[in-house]
Amino acid sequence: MIKRILEHLQPLVACDSQNPPRQIDSDTSMFRYAADILQRAGCAVEFKDFGEGHVNLLAVRGKPGVLFNCHLDTVPIGEGWTRPPLDVTLEDNRVFGRGVCDIKGAAAALLSVAEQTDFPIAILFSSDEEGAGSCCIQRFLDVSGHRAFEQVVVCEPTGCQAILAHRGFLSVKGHFSGIMGHSSEFRALQDSANHRMARWTAAALDHCEREAQEGRPTCFNLGLVSGPAAVAFSASWTGQGIGLSSRSWSVSRPAARRYSPIVASCRSRGTFPGSWVIPLSFAPCRTVPITAWRAGPPRPSTTASAKPKRDGRPASTLAWSRVEPNRT
Repeated sequence: MIKRILEHLQPLVACDSQNPPRQIDSDTSMFRYAADILQRAGCAVEFKDFGEGHVNLLAVRGKPGVLFNCHLDTVPIGEGWTRPPLDVTLEDNRVFGRGVCDIKGAAAALLSVAEQTDFPIAILFSSDEEGAGSCCIQRFLDVSGHRAFEQVVVCEPTGCQAILAHRGFLSVKGHFSGIMGHSSEFRALQDSANHRMARWTAAALDHCEREAQEGRPTCFNLGLVSGPAAVAFSASWTGQGIGLSSRSWSVSRPAARRYSPIVASCRSRGTFPGSWVIPLSFAPCRTVPITAWRAGPPRPSTTASAKPKRDGRPASTLAWSRVEPNRT
């Protein structure tokens, strides 16, 4: 099995699926390779290409009750690689390559399972999990027939632990406006869009620090900033991919409400951006009491993220005895 997984992993990693820029479509080599393997394994394969790199591949064999979901896009390659990022390198029983861990390795494992068994199976490969503006899963759920699965296993690198909840996420795009002028003018302290952006970021970071001190650690990341460069002090900057997610185990309020203190804090300092767009958000999933999982299978509406334990037992036979919310 391991040898075959590595054979599947090679063409998946070799396909450049960095997101951004998300230059992906239904003819991208990783999708065509996966479709070929799954069709030969007896699966009915369906593509949905929503444009701009948003692609779903659904493969179904028989009448399965469990859907396995795995994204094939990766974060950008970045710098500092000591091995080829778009190749599979095996050293000391470890595999190196962009996306091997998150999460093409799981995709290769699913392909191996599909071709080496004849059990009913359903696999959804998607392409827009990493970057902003994800829509693949929502588009999938918009089809009523896709909600018939009793369970969903979402493949993510969780340290071989079953994770039974999601902390929620809020993606924000804010536009900071100012009044252009010369750097020698004292009013730049207040009028520069650069300074307004810096004050807003500082206010958000201060809020997150206070939340952590109160036992509510909150993830915050300012992912991308863009704006004019050749001016004395600028009048317009845009912050994109401002990601927020809560680590609170039992939060059930909508994500946007969960982060309203950040908004209020920044407004009180007069540093809130002129426009606020939320391209993606979802509330934390409600948790399921661990005793309920020990007593039997989850309710049909439950969504779980799981991986087999190191002893090789399949996720369906795991004893749900340990859940660490901070690892979601």
